[in-house]
Amino acid sequence: MKSKSNLIEQLKSLPHFGKNTVFQLGKQLGLKDSTVNTYISRFLKYKEIIQLKRGLYVSTDFFDKNKNDVSYSFYLANVIRTPSYISSWAALQYYNLATEAIHSITSVTLKVTKEYQTKAGNFSYQSISKCFFTDFSLAKGKFDFFIASPPKALFDLLYLRTRQFNNLSVEQIKAIISELRIDIDEMSKEEQDKFYSMINKYSHE
Repeated sequence: MKSKSNLIEQLKSLPHFGKNTVFQLGKQLGLKDSTVNTYISRFLKYKEIIQLKRGLYVSTDFFDKNKNDVSYSFYLANVIRTPSYISSWAALQYYNLATEAIHSITSVTLKVTKEYQTKAGNFSYQSISKCFFTDFSLAKGKFDFFIASPPKALFDLLYLRTRQFNNLSVEQIKAIISELRIDIDEMSKEEQDKFYSMINKYSHE
């Protein structure tokens, strides 16, 4: 059982890990893959690790130490479904442009729309076409993550909410923003101009 405790100790230092990583660590400890599979099942049963999705995990110890750091949650969102970037409500709240309570971390992806409900949180992914998979950057910190710019986060939210704007006028878009209690005035004039130019460009394509 010493090898089992050695294995979990090594996993505690990782921000996330897949099964292959556990197998590699197991080999270093002289364990067969079948034994490692048994250990993974036990780690899950006794809540020593959390499953993020099939074959992807984090130790409960590492998660508990970092769960209050928003950069870690956003980092996990990027890892669970790739490629993706933080957008919509989660990004708007990060930029202090929205105050609504969010119950899942919202991201945009090139893959199909999907949601993951895990013990590490709920992660929601909205599918968007490749031409709109733009205007995001890598935020550096304790944990790095890709996030939309403020105007793109708002564009993504409204694009997905209104079914691609559906011939809405600028005045109607402003009314929706107000109704959703998004404080667009907190954006710089340059960011606001960029948002409206995105909509203008989209509506003329």
